[in-house]
Amino acid sequence: LAWAKAREGLRGIVIASGHKDFCDGADIDRLYKERDAATMMQRLKQLNGLYRAIETGGVPVVAALTGSALGGGYELALACHRRIALDDARVQVGLPEVNLGVMPGAGGTQRLPRLIGIQAALEHIAQGKIVRAPKAIKVGMVDELAATPDEVHAKAVAWIHANKHAKQPWDNGTPIPGPQPGSDQARQILMAGCAMLRKKTSGCYPAPELAISSVQEGLPLTFDRAIEVESRYFTQLAISDQAKDMIRTIWYHRTAAEKHEGLPKIADPKLKKIGILGAGMMGAGLAFVSAQAGYEVVLKDVKQEQLDKAKAHCDAQAAEAKHLPAEARAKLLERIRYTLSADDLDGCDMIIEAVFENLELKHVVTKEAEPKLAKGGVWASNTSAIPIGDLATVSADPSHFIGLHFFSPVEKMQLVEIITTAQTSDETLARALAYTRAIKKLPIVVGDGYAFYTTRVFSAYILEGAQLVAEGHDPVVIEHAARKIGMVVPPLQVFDEVTLTLGVKGFKMGRHYGKSLDLPGVALVEAMVETHDRGGKAAGKGFYDYGGEGRTLWAGLAELAAPRPEQTGVELIGRRLLTLQALEASRCVAEGIVKNVRDAEVGAIFGVGFAPNTGGPLSYIDRRGLTQFVADCDGFAKAYGARYQPPQLLRDMAKDGKTFFEMV
Repeated sequence: LAWAKAREGLRGIVIASGHKDFCDGADIDRLYKERDAATMMQRLKQLNGLYRAIETGGVPVVAALTGSALGGGYELALACHRRIALDDARVQVGLPEVNLGVMPGAGGTQRLPRLIGIQAALEHIAQGKIVRAPKAIKVGMVDELAATPDEVHAKAVAWIHANKHAKQPWDNGTPIPGPQPGSDQARQILMAGCAMLRKKTSGCYPAPELAISSVQEGLPLTFDRAIEVESRYFTQLAISDQAKDMIRTIWYHRTAAEKHEGLPKIADPKLKKIGILGAGMMGAGLAFVSAQAGYEVVLKDVKQEQLDKAKAHCDAQAAEAKHLPAEARAKLLERIRYTLSADDLDGCDMIIEAVFENLELKHVVTKEAEPKLAKGGVWASNTSAIPIGDLATVSADPSHFIGLHFFSPVEKMQLVEIITTAQTSDETLARALAYTRAIKKLPIVVGDGYAFYTTRVFSAYILEGAQLVAEGHDPVVIEHAARKIGMVVPPLQVFDEVTLTLGVKGFKMGRHYGKSLDLPGVALVEAMVETHDRGGKAAGKGFYDYGGEGRTLWAGLAELAAPRPEQTGVELIGRRLLTLQALEASRCVAEGIVKNVRDAEVGAIFGVGFAPNTGGPLSYIDRRGLTQFVADCDGFAKAYGARYQPPQLLRDMAKDGKTFFEMV
């Protein structure tokens, strides 16, 4: 910047990037490791000083956004006098910092409200929303679009020549759009924002709340004073345990999973034609995302009615993909073939079996369709619980057999749990990973065993919710306790969503595989389904009654439960829900189901809605302290049963002073 300003005859500056993205934000490594508040404040002072020098340097500065600008990168763009973006849906802008447990720290909470108004800015600052360039111009987050990178730069230069004395609106006295700081209307917007946020997060996440405080306190001040307010709030968050744990999992571990670090890779996965068996919601979703990735898709079912429903689903998904041109959407749909004939599967490079969760049925379709695979093809089973080794007993070649556990709806859910057996080849795993990358899914790789990893953690959660009901605890308190610990959806609500009927089938399968399910909570769910015909949300009644007024907890639960005990506090119920899930995760590590501890965190948060504010179940154990966590388990085991007994692994770690992750 100093070099540019020293040049004689300087008319203006265009800030551009030689990389794919404009700038993705701050130095995460430095942010993650820093614990000293004074050092953090000094670094923010230097960075904000640079950004102020850009916008008050006396020459117009334009941000040429030919790639995405996120976090600190977008804050740099906000410090420029104009933002010109490439008209491409791949170009995104936004301030997603709250998703990592922090908030904008380079002027974002002060510049964006002054640019687009308080209400519009709060949606992006407090929710961490990221928007594509065509949407960004509508809300004022960018000023102009251009068709090509060359046009972006040409428009930037032209604007500089036409605006020699450019100043930021907050430096030339221009009022902010909409309600003014300190007005009754502005206060109402901020109060409503806080109320909506608290309802959504139950106070588990200080980052968005402090971001709103930064907006509220900073806007009435001079700009430089406002930046000081923001810096103090940012520092408070950045040095917190929550931020460290969220950054480690949501940034580092997720990135490692996306890059398939430590996993086999293959230069040419040779995947062109994908077969899918079963045209239910999962099969239809897999067909759509596979075609979206460019694959030729064959979707087979035994019922034409099911294929028709699947086609309607894919057509609807394509219609919603507004970011794609109409021609691209049409070609996407042309890549899907719907068929009743197994012969159409001939030459598939991968076949994904997605039929009902029934071992015998899966064996039947495997024997029918496996011979249709191309030489060296991959056979994948979508199952949430049946051991892959059991499914592979009818396979002609177990080395090409692998589990792909997707989550519904597959178009929206990011995670895929890949299950390998001792016989699964590295090449098969590498090709499966290549497929998940092509369909833009986040993979974890786990070992084989009943219910694998994510289903075990999820089952522990919803079953403990049912167990608490059976013990006589108030269902309202149970659901509230889950929200207070940061769970994405409370246990009784999410049990209804996956259906109690499916839960009862799972109990039968669990008993088949030797799982002890002699619990009042299990008996309660079985009675709800088998005696009271309450199958869950899809049936219109489960733990909740569903109707035009939304959902209300079923009054009949009290009749199925034990006499209500002396009221247990919300905190203790929340602790039980967290402890049992974390305990199940640690058992999976001890048993070798979880091969890499990062996958335990990624799988729990992105697959089953474990509390993101903790960083994951193993991070929760680390922060609780191994000694204290083992003591928690022993106390709960004595009070509530053997399901709380910790594995020897945890006792050994506590004794040796070890943790799952290096603590910062």
